Amino acid sequence: MSRPRNNRKIAGVCAGLAERWGMGAGTVRLLFVLSCLLPGPQFVVYLALWAVLPSR
Repeated sequence: MSRPRNNRKIAGVCAGLAERWGMGAGTVRLLFVLSCLLPGPQFVVYLALWAVLPSR
């Protein structure tokens, strides 16, 4: 799994996850935004994935 150079909006994390799971990038972005409305470490996990996932 990696962050693609195309189809990225901020860091490419959602686009990379979408490719991995066979979903659309827009769907994963929408799910992420909706999950941010719930309590939890979503933003911290996003930042960690940004730091850990290699860029293509």
